[in-house]
Amino acid sequence: MDLGQSSILVTGAAGYIGSHCAKYLMEQGFNVVVIDNLSLGNMGAIKVLEGVAANLCATGAARGGVGFKFYKADISDTEAVGAVFKENKIDAVVHFAAFSQVGESVLDPLKYYINNTAKTALFLKEMLNAGVKKIVFSSTAAVYGEPEVMPILETAPLAPINAYGGSKLMIEKILLEESRAHDLKSAILRYFNVAGADKDGLLGEVHNPETHLVPNVLTPLTAGGGATFKLFGTDYPTPDGTCVRDYIHVEDLARAHYLALIKLFEGAPTGVYNLGASAGYSVREVYDTCCEITGKEIPLEITPRREGDPPTLIASNEKAAAELGFAPEQSLKDMVESAWNWVQNPKF
Repeated sequence: MDLGQSSILVTGAAGYIGSHCAKYLMEQGFNVVVIDNLSLGNMGAIKVLEGVAANLCATGAARGGVGFKFYKADISDTEAVGAVFKENKIDAVVHFAAFSQVGESVLDPLKYYINNTAKTALFLKEMLNAGVKKIVFSSTAAVYGEPEVMPILETAPLAPINAYGGSKLMIEKILLEESRAHDLKSAILRYFNVAGADKDGLLGEVHNPETHLVPNVLTPLTAGGGATFKLFGTDYPTPDGTCVRDYIHVEDLARAHYLALIKLFEGAPTGVYNLGASAGYSVREVYDTCCEITGKEIPLEITPRREGDPPTLIASNEKAAAELGFAPEQSLKDMVESAWNWVQNPKF
């Protein structure tokens, strides 16, 4: 397949996962058009992506060269979104733009249903009006709630326990119904825990507040002032008493989006896929790995459990392997090492 003339619209590409995915897509030869309102994204990431595109064109590293355009707009601004589709020949969409703070979604559910679900519906209308019928959607393992059977299959009951998971599940339902009604082809990707940073050191994790485990473990090494890593609970029914989660490197995740796009271009039907490693690491294992990679004893504070933290969440990746040809390639050490490199030398 000649990718040199294909253009992908990426929403939310100024964010952590979206920026890594946009970079990977350009490296594979796609032209990338970005819509981001920068409410959570970082203009520094956009500047990096502009530089990546320029370098790929200058060196001929990507097949046929690549283009990159950035539009500062909200996905619910139908006039602005419609103009983006008119100005660019978009072949497919990768949709990341969303709020993703679980705790905030519990306190302010409406904010999440408006921003994530309602705005996506408006965006999809403009997308379909433009005749674009391929989309890769950034969903979440939060749609499963607290599953009892491990590893989690895509057919597991969908019972989110917070508005973040609920808002994503509603989008999934919209996509499935539009697939039947208007032949919209979707690859719905349910993430588990994402970590790590770009191998080139150009992109990394920048959140405020930061809720992901690896950067929070590393924070005391740069924050100073007696900062500690808080470990919530050591009495879970797991081998070392701490929660076990399935982790995937952000670069592996970007590659999964690429593979999902290729399948859609090849005519695959709408599908739902877990993206994980089918294996888990405990919080204690992540902490120990961070200490090993940094060569430092990270200040640790053990505190009681947080309400609502299931002991174990591990994905089955059998379907993604069989249908997308996807399996994670990078280890927990790779995730921590790249994250530590970024923390020591952030580009924005």
